[in-house]
Amino acid sequence: MLVNGEQIIEALVETIQMVSLSLLFSVLLGLPLGIFLFVTRKGQILENIPIFTVLNGIINIFRSIPFIILLVAIIPLTRLIVGTSIGTSAAIVPLVFYAGPYIARLVESSLLEIDPGVLEAAKAMGATPLQTIFRFLLPEALSSLVVNITIATIGLIGASAMAGTVGGGGIGDLAITYGYQRFDTVTMVITVLILIIMVQGIQSLGNILSRKIRRR
Repeated sequence: MLVNGEQIIEALVETIQMVSLSLLFSVLLGLPLGIFLFVTRKGQILENIPIFTVLNGIINIFRSIPFIILLVAIIPLTRLIVGTSIGTSAAIVPLVFYAGPYIARLVESSLLEIDPGVLEAAKAMGATPLQTIFRFLLPEALSSLVVNITIATIGLIGASAMAGTVGGGGIGDLAITYGYQRFDTVTMVITVLILIIMVQGIQSLGNILSRKIRRR
């Protein structure tokens, strides 16, 4: 049986749901982690080497685990959180554990690009650590953050497709079930084209937003 248009649309909607929800939770996790990594570094406003070392190590551990292994390794936790290990909702859990630490590292990288003069200006004005973060660091790094979040989103699209290998739903599941297992070349081509269009669209949108922010 060949795949039909309704199945493709359903798979696309599932992929969009997976990517958007996992991106939301990943940013909620990764943004504060990345900020905390930066401010606790040596010489920064909340320098705390023991906390930085522990947090840095934990993030490195999660980033070292290939997504397909992480996907399987945390199945018990996924079942505990969403009640199942199969389907779109179940795929969101490992996607967040995969992308959250990655976004944290990207946020840290964006903050490290800021001119030290910005911090000196904040200090000269008597800004508190919170004021320094929200009124100086984040506005200054916003353009770079948009670019890095775009990169993370594209990574999530690829990971969501990989989740299809274990019944995660979405475009990846469609490609495996119909394109690979049933030798349906047309379906494989369609799914690849959809993923390419999604990636190109998100990358273009991210570039446009970053340029507009930089001009301001």
